[in-house]
Amino acid sequence: MNVSSSVSNVTSEAAQDDLSSVILKNVLTVGLCITINYINVVLVHIFTLNVNPRYILYIHLVINDILLLTMLTLIHTLSYIVYSINVSLCILLVMIGTYTSMNNPMTLAVMAIECYIAVCYPLRHSQICTVNKTYTVIGLIWVICTVNLLPDLFVTLATEPLEFFHLQVFCTYGNIFRHQYLAVKRDISNALLLVAVWLTLLYSYFKILFAAQSISSDAKKARNTILLHSFQLVLSMLIYVKSEIGNGLIYFFPKSVTAVRFGVALLVNILPRLVTPLVYGVRDKTFRKYLKQYLFCLPYIFRKTVPGFSCIKKR
Repeated sequence: MNVSSSVSNVTSEAAQDDLSSVILKNVLTVGLCITINYINVVLVHIFTLNVNPRYILYIHLVINDILLLTMLTLIHTLSYIVYSINVSLCILLVMIGTYTSMNNPMTLAVMAIECYIAVCYPLRHSQICTVNKTYTVIGLIWVICTVNLLPDLFVTLATEPLEFFHLQVFCTYGNIFRHQYLAVKRDISNALLLVAVWLTLLYSYFKILFAAQSISSDAKKARNTILLHSFQLVLSMLIYVKSEIGNGLIYFFPKSVTAVRFGVALLVNILPRLVTPLVYGVRDKTFRKYLKQYLFCLPYIFRKTVPGFSCIKKR
């Protein structure tokens, strides 16, 4: 793959936008990023008020969303401002984004298993789903991601000349990890990951469905939660078909290349990150109670600190 020609093509496409369009797109993207991350940071802070395995997994998902959305927004903004960035910096940004992108599906699978245990084995739930075991599982998720991603980095370091890491490239995974076998390996690992996650979600859902003969309220809530996990997984999977979606829309709208690319970026990068705080945070009673109080405190950010003022009411 010729990186320089790829960069020049993308650069010429980005240059088609006038200044007002560039400003509007970047303001919209950065504004959405700041808004979603603000809500997510509030959720992380609220998490300290109530710690249990379920919330630990949820907050792990939220932190991943914060990192992923920040990396995607940073890369997107830089692509409009400078078009290309240093390869070494791009590797760092892409590695962080890829780590979190892989973490999310596995975290959703573990959350589904936790729901399954809570409904089907309620008496043993507190023994199986402990805080220490939850942190161990999260550590295992990161280990799996590391084992999957480090070969890409090592192969690139071993096969690329030193000058390559000083080049300026349009920051995409394919432009920095160029070895032909890495693309095949990436496709296979992504397919295996998604198949394993989908099988886990389906198994958990049907186990809960068949185990809850009386259809208790807890069982209904658990089934709905797993359906939400499935919906979020579908949105997360869009990142794997981003190029196909973009190329398909460009085929039908060849005169709107930059608009299509921007719309696909919002659909694939922003929308899945928006689902987590809006659906899970608002849906949970504990988070919803404190989330309202914190969000209503937003106007006070621009005022002087009032002695003794607290957004959270004392009990």
